[in-house]
Amino acid sequence: MNLWPQLEPLLLQAERPARYINHEFGCVRKPDAAFRFCMIYPDTYELGQANQALRILVNVVNAVDDMAAERAFLPAPEFCDVMRKEHLPLFSLESCAPVNEFDVIGITLPHELAATNILETLDLAGIGLHASDRGEDDPFVFGGGPCAFNPEPYAPFFDAFNIGEGEEALPEGLMIVRDMRAQGATRSEILHALSQLDGWYVPSLYAWRTEQDAQATGSWLEPLTPDAPTTIEKRIFEGFAESPAWEPCIVPFTEVVHDRLNVEVLRGCARGCRFCQAGMMYRPVRERSADNIVSSVIAGLEATGYDEVSLTSLSTTDHSQIAEILTRVNKACEGKGVRISVPSQRLDSFGVDMAELVAGQKKGGLTFAPEAGTQRLRNVINKNVTEDDLFGAIDAAFAAGWRRCKLYFMIGLPTETDEDIKGIASLAQRAYDRAKAAVPPEQRGAIRMSISCALFVPKAQTPFQWDGQIAPDEAIRRVNLLRNSVKYKAVDVHWHDPKTSFVEAVMSRGGREAAAWVEQAWMRGARFDAWTECFNEQAWRDAAEAIGLSPEAIAQTSYETDYVMPWAHISTGASQKWLARERRLAEREQTTPDCTYEQCSACGVCPHLGIDNMLAKPRVASGSNSRVAQEGE
Repeated sequence: MNLWPQLEPLLLQAERPARYINHEFGCVRKPDAAFRFCMIYPDTYELGQANQALRILVNVVNAVDDMAAERAFLPAPEFCDVMRKEHLPLFSLESCAPVNEFDVIGITLPHELAATNILETLDLAGIGLHASDRGEDDPFVFGGGPCAFNPEPYAPFFDAFNIGEGEEALPEGLMIVRDMRAQGATRSEILHALSQLDGWYVPSLYAWRTEQDAQATGSWLEPLTPDAPTTIEKRIFEGFAESPAWEPCIVPFTEVVHDRLNVEVLRGCARGCRFCQAGMMYRPVRERSADNIVSSVIAGLEATGYDEVSLTSLSTTDHSQIAEILTRVNKACEGKGVRISVPSQRLDSFGVDMAELVAGQKKGGLTFAPEAGTQRLRNVINKNVTEDDLFGAIDAAFAAGWRRCKLYFMIGLPTETDEDIKGIASLAQRAYDRAKAAVPPEQRGAIRMSISCALFVPKAQTPFQWDGQIAPDEAIRRVNLLRNSVKYKAVDVHWHDPKTSFVEAVMSRGGREAAAWVEQAWMRGARFDAWTECFNEQAWRDAAEAIGLSPEAIAQTSYETDYVMPWAHISTGASQKWLARERRLAEREQTTPDCTYEQCSACGVCPHLGIDNMLAKPRVASGSNSRVAQEGE
């Protein structure tokens, strides 16, 4: 069914009609394909279209013969209401077809505050919220993405989760559905077959144990079939380093976030920041070659017409060939008005040479992330950078022409004291002084320095997963201490709302009991919780009261490292023993080196997954990376 005749007259009521129309440059349509998959980002087009995972997965599915992949996004809140009033279900962009007519839909789980949007998506599509409510002819609902590394708060809503990287795993899973449905298999038979594929988790094949039983048995899951895996290991795309950095992408009609050509230069990070889930999820490190990246940038710019390219990764300036890459890309783009951006600048690798290479003709603002205000706390979190690294980066950046800099910090980190909070103010003020000293006197009035503070959220699969979050009231107290400690009017202080960070922490650390909380909050009007103007705190509070849940206990309780967490059956490859060891080293304020520069830290990922770090050439230590303390255990 094509819903365009119903949709077109409603676009006059849409805030941005371009969100809902198709035929963007570069989109792919396969109307004759027998098997249809719809990839959904549970937020608006502007956010979802910029998501690289969505582009990658749509492309790999469309590359399969007789299989079509389309995209869908959650309409903006006011248009969700219009669609419900007019009985218009959620539709795909490419064919404007009802999402509930597809064979499989995939919903990415990009962050914890998207939880209620998943229910909004399913309800708007006319698909049963619970996997147990879906019939034989209903689409299968697959989940994946960062939050799938603790899938339990979402488990009742999904038929299956793809854990890890999906380039190979997703097409394999879809082929299982396609082939078995063609053979007349039942829904339960198909799900059982999926559970036997590496990297696939089917929640309905397990009962959820009590806390007491989970701690006694070492797992919260009780398998309901004898061959249900007790541990689900993440899938990894072993061919990443050799795969082309350029792949077809869509040029949207309307402006989206990160509206530029994005070229992924490496995947993974071994810096080992103890709060960072991404650093654990995407190990090991795999670099694409300079030749691959440069040719992909040139091809991508020619194909899309963009005037900006971003070299993306968790830590782009760690790439072993980054200087060569930037030199060659700058030369190729010389005189064309193209801006090259490196979104993840490392303090200990951003020297004078790097500042000149990324300077370009258009200089926006730079962002650096010291994360903590004192060296003691930076050692606790294994952020192997020093004040000298920050000041050296500031000197180089402002001498090269930048005039704005944002410094990212966290508050509420394990072992944090008031002195650490005051240290943030001191460090930012001294960074501002260095910036002023690096520029001519007549330009000092243009200098802007800002502090952005996020509340620490304990993330699953990290060494700090056992640490509780500080209460919102305490977070506000620490924010106020920081604000009062900053004496320079030229240094602005911004902070995240601790109430939303509290919901993030519950979703990050919760088990299946959190799913009922999400559903009750959504029924009370919670949706688009990542949007400040839409966050409905009262809905979440009322939901907790309705089901007798203590979200404070989930978010704020700290555990010993032998406590079995609700996601222990999901494996990133990093062993729980190593995570616990890293937590003990944090207590001793000892750091662990990056294994791509120094010796192996024995996290277990490479031997467990059968793949080593893949570097384009050996990395050379610089800055404090060559000065990290050796752990003594």
